[in-house]
Amino acid sequence: MSGELRVPLVVGTVLIAAGLGGLVVWAAINERGAGIACLSGLVAKGPRCCGEGQRILGDTCVEAPTGCPEQLSRLTRPSEEGCAAPEARVAIRGGSLTMGPSDWESQGVIEARVVRVEPFLMDAYEVTIERWNACVRRGACEGRVDDEPGRPVTSVTPLGAGEFCRQAGGSLPTSDQWLFAAMGEGSRRFAWGHTGLVCRRAVYGRIKGPCGFGGRGPELTGITPGGASPEGVQDLIGNVAEWAREPDGTYYARGGSYRSQGAAELKSWSFERVPEGPRGQREPHVGFRCVYPATR
Repeated sequence: MSGELRVPLVVGTVLIAAGLGGLVVWAAINERGAGIACLSGLVAKGPRCCGEGQRILGDTCVEAPTGCPEQLSRLTRPSEEGCAAPEARVAIRGGSLTMGPSDWESQGVIEARVVRVEPFLMDAYEVTIERWNACVRRGACEGRVDDEPGRPVTSVTPLGAGEFCRQAGGSLPTSDQWLFAAMGEGSRRFAWGHTGLVCRRAVYGRIKGPCGFGGRGPELTGITPGGASPEGVQDLIGNVAEWAREPDGTYYARGGSYRSQGAAELKSWSFERVPEGPRGQREPHVGFRCVYPATR
């Protein structure tokens, strides 16, 4: 009798295990699928999230939107139609950050040291094409960008980005400032916390998954508020990597981008060395934001 019962029990156990495994996989896919859904006020169009009433052409949302998320402005000016994040700054109070290889993925990536920074202000959003083109109209920047105004400007050299920031009354962040904004005194692995890398918190994996397929560029900045730092800095992780100035005067791109596929590329301490090309250090996945002196 025991022999007759053993087979069904084994089969049942296997089926239960398979069912539980499938449930876990389904839950993971469902969690990521939920993250792919666009923020309220945006509509999924192919690989992108567009404003209400817009259509997609290639990978660009075109025509004036009839609605945008409440935190984004609705732009209907000729040649500047779309949803765009406003210019805003966040106060970073400064302090000390202990860096060290406490995470296995950081082994050989970061050195053990203490980062100390004074208070400063930081752009809440990556510099948008709208802001860049406004600088071009003032004659302070070169090269108008013909793209959605709410997307982050990319393919800008560190020197060009630094000049933009200087015109705005600030500078590019140092690596220590950028790291402190992303990690805080608690050495967060991601800007929002130690865990929870899912598609609703960061724009990543948009070309070949896990968060989308067929993407060709970044999303609108500011559409993953769940991934903001505790202070309110948006998109430090994903969307576009961001220029930061190293102590030796070189520049690294930090934070990963829409084309990053895994956590190793998106941890707060992750960085990329961008080689010098014929037109300088210009890459379609690298943008920037500025920092400013703290107000008294």
